[in-house]
Amino acid sequence: MVEKKKSVKHRLPPRPRSWKGRREAVGLIVDRLAELYPYSHCALVHNNAFELLVATVLSAQTTDARVNSVTPTLFHNFPDPQSMAAAPLPVLEDILHPLGFYRAKARSLNGLAHGLMERFAGVVPGNLEDLITLPGVGRKTANVVLGNAFDIPGITVDTHVGRLSRRWGWTRETDPVKAEMELAKILPQPQWTIICHRVIDHGRQVCHSRKPACLTCPISDICPSFDIEK
Repeated sequence: MVEKKKSVKHRLPPRPRSWKGRREAVGLIVDRLAELYPYSHCALVHNNAFELLVATVLSAQTTDARVNSVTPTLFHNFPDPQSMAAAPLPVLEDILHPLGFYRAKARSLNGLAHGLMERFAGVVPGNLEDLITLPGVGRKTANVVLGNAFDIPGITVDTHVGRLSRRWGWTRETDPVKAEMELAKILPQPQWTIICHRVIDHGRQVCHSRKPACLTCPISDICPSFDIEK
C-alpha cells in the first residue's frame, strides 16, 4: 500500500495586527526600495497616453521588451485611434505576430480604437471609470495609464506586485482587485505609481517567482518571508 503524502500548506509571512503597524512595516521596505531603485520608471516606451494604453494592452502574456520591439512599427503606421480603428486586421496581425496571440491582440486593438472613437472622440480619458469601459481595459491597465500618462497615482497589481506584496505581508489576497484595495490602505497615495515600478524592478531582478535570491537580497533583513523562502 502506497502511503499518500500529506499536503503542505504554504506558510504566510507574519505581519503586524494593526493598520498602523502594517503601515510602519511597509514604510521600511518602501524607503529601502527608493534607495535601491531611484530611477524606476515605466518600461513600456511611449510618447503619449494613446501609445501607453495600446502598449499596456499588448503587454498581457508577454514581456515589455517584446512589446517595445513592435510598437515603433505599429505607431508609425497607426499613430492614433482613428487610423488604428480603420486598420485592416491582417496588417495588424502581421505587425503583432512576434507577440504571440497576435490574432486576438489585433482584434483587441481594433476594438479599443473603435471604443475611443465612438465614446471619447478619439481622446484617451483621464479617469479610471471611463477607461475601464473600453474593450480590453481593466483596472491594472487603467492604473498604468493614469499613473504614467496623467500623473494620477494608481496601484498596478501585476504578477510582480502581487507576488512581492504577499511575500512582504502587505496583503494576503490573490485576487488583483482585492489586493489593490488592501494596498491602497497601507501605501502612501502620492507614491503609488513609483512604488509599483520599484516593486516590479525588485521582482524582476531579485525576488523571482521560483527561486528568489534571498541570500543576496538587500531587503532580506526587513523581509518577513526571509526565513520562509531561504
